[in-house]
Amino acid sequence: QVQLVESGGGSVQVGGSLRLSCQVSGAIRSSHCLSWWRQAPGKEREGVAALDTDGRTSYANAVKDRFFVSRDDANNTLYLQMIGLKSEDAAMYYCAADDGGNYPCRLDIDDYKYWGQGTQVTISS
Repeated sequence: QVQLVESGGGSVQVGGSLRLSCQVSGAIRSSHCLSWWRQAPGKEREGVAALDTDGRTSYANAVKDRFFVSRDDANNTLYLQMIGLKSEDAAMYYCAADDGGNYPCRLDIDDYKYWGQGTQVTISS
């Protein structure tokens, strides 16, 4: 079992920045892929960024060059640095972990077994 707890959400103006954190605990060594997802009201959950244990990343086109995923293995924390925020970035943001069986890491929701409860990001104009 892997437990994930997101934090760092809040309200920010268009063009602003925010850094989300995801504290990972439990059987984290079993996970190969960690990722960030988001879901806006009335929309499907969509993948934002993925990171594997070798440091390879993948991003959704909508966030490339604005969002950056990283991890701090010493503190078992996954981060999502977001800059140049747009109104369409407003959503509940979730982190997710796989069970170690996926390579390469993709932004495919079926690849991820463990999910956090989410942290809300609100964008104001």
